[in-house]
Amino acid sequence: MTPIRIGIIGGSGLYSMDGLTGLQEHFLSTPFGTPSDAVITGQLQGVDVAFLARHGRNHRLIPSEIPFRANIHALKQLGVQYVISVSAVGSLRKDIAPLDIVLPGQFIDLTRQRTGTFFGQGAVAHVSMADPVCPALSQVLAESVAAARTQGDWTGVRLHPAGTYVCIEGPAFSTRAESHWYRSLRASVIGMTNMPEARLAREAEMAYATLALVTDWDSWNAEQACVTAELAVANLNANAQRAKAVLQQAIRRLGQNPPVSTAHDALRAALITPPAVMTPEVKARLEVLIRRYA
Repeated sequence: MTPIRIGIIGGSGLYSMDGLTGLQEHFLSTPFGTPSDAVITGQLQGVDVAFLARHGRNHRLIPSEIPFRANIHALKQLGVQYVISVSAVGSLRKDIAPLDIVLPGQFIDLTRQRTGTFFGQGAVAHVSMADPVCPALSQVLAESVAAARTQGDWTGVRLHPAGTYVCIEGPAFSTRAESHWYRSLRASVIGMTNMPEARLAREAEMAYATLALVTDWDSWNAEQACVTAELAVANLNANAQRAKAVLQQAIRRLGQNPPVSTAHDALRAALITPPAVMTPEVKARLEVLIRRYA
């Protein structure tokens, strides 16, 4: 199979990609379990794309149940080099309103129950996460938002091209005290899914960027209703339609001019255990990730 360069991970409200032709379903297995759902591949404007619904197409997985390692590994098997994560988030800042779009550059990981690495059990790697988002890919998303604004109704929707995403375990939303604490950390938005996803993408040498779609004010804003599932879902449809317009622009740009990303060589200086001394079992488990260095 020809390697697929672009992968889309769809979050809440985005369970499919409009406009894909030549659709195929791939029920992949990985050394780290089964992905959230079948990976859907197809072409958009002649560009090969792989799409995966993070929570499953029927939204059956809470954040803690998402098989993050299997999801990223499955995309790596297909040859994906660029991962666009589409994610519903709450706002932690007054200048970021529901329906706005944020392109976070940083993450604060407050999850507690998730395995956050492919390594261990016979192989050690320490990837750099100082800059967890690929700036080149994020720039493509910014340009794509600007292009998508010329189509459809974007009245009042603002783009915030930077910010910090704080990732909590969930599935419950924040207490008021927690929400104020996250604001004290100078975080911009809050979500439940981008960690350890971003870290695993870096270990898999994939460029990663988040298209964060704001649905609510979390629990800190006394002037607005606190976040509920009903409130968040009310904004998901409008967000999802705009996200699809942005993705179509981004896929076209990535197909025409894929940017150079330092993420594509992340293991070169991170892999501590030489593949030559790994056991056959460890090599087999990590083969898709380390084959360049074996």
